[in-house]
Amino acid sequence: MAACRCGLIGTGIGASLSPALHEAEGSHHHLGLSYELFDVDTPADLERCLDRAESAGFAGLNITHPFKQQVIKHLDELSPQAREIGAVNTVIFRDGRRHGHNTDALGFAESFRTGLPGAATGHVVMLGAGGAGAACGHALRELGVTSLTIVDPDRARGTALAARLGASSTVQITSLRTADGLVNTSPIGMRHHPGIPLPAELLHRGLWVADIVYMPVDTELLLAARAAGLRAIGGAAMCAYQAAAAFELFTGRTPDIARMLLHLSHLLERDNADRDHHP
Repeated sequence: MAACRCGLIGTGIGASLSPALHEAEGSHHHLGLSYELFDVDTPADLERCLDRAESAGFAGLNITHPFKQQVIKHLDELSPQAREIGAVNTVIFRDGRRHGHNTDALGFAESFRTGLPGAATGHVVMLGAGGAGAACGHALRELGVTSLTIVDPDRARGTALAARLGASSTVQITSLRTADGLVNTSPIGMRHHPGIPLPAELLHRGLWVADIVYMPVDTELLLAARAAGLRAIGGAAMCAYQAAAAFELFTGRTPDIARMLLHLSHLLERDNADRDHHP
């Protein structure tokens, strides 16, 4: 059986379902695939983990919040899409070089197409201008969004991303009333960052909502959107689609996306049940 070591670097990732998702798919391909978590806080930790994984013979690593942009300076090459997005969520170690890829954009686009078919794409407001926001903004442009407004409390970061995407930026949500859709790419709503990223009363009739957070499955934003009768999707499908693309980069094998979607659904149900029993 071939061996394949991979993993994830990020902050607050102890509850990540990525190990189970990747290792299960690896077993279907008869791979001795192991997936390790590197839960770290600082740029120095990021550099140490990259060095350690490369020297240990890892096939590659996923990168998540808050390192998707910081990791770029430690890489030798970027895929065309990762370079255009300016963020990396998958690093491949090959032939003594570090190759950066971005599977988040593909993951978001596929989840949008399947979860919100026919959704209007005239004007979209996107919350967050970090690595995930850069990928989702890129995907939104490819999905046909004609007017994109980026909202980020860091004015410089929001302005920089808006300039790359041909979008507008603001530090406050001022244009949601005219929007067709809302995308949350900020960490607000995650278990380590609970809450809702905007006042619920701004969710107007006819708006669709996409929240890329998938743990918890039902974020406060999604609950408020559905309570208002809006079409809304969470981040589980995006997670599975981006993981499948990363799996193929790690292993060279084509994953069964339907199987990975079903497996992730089961993992999330189990996680929710465990938390209900042990609050």
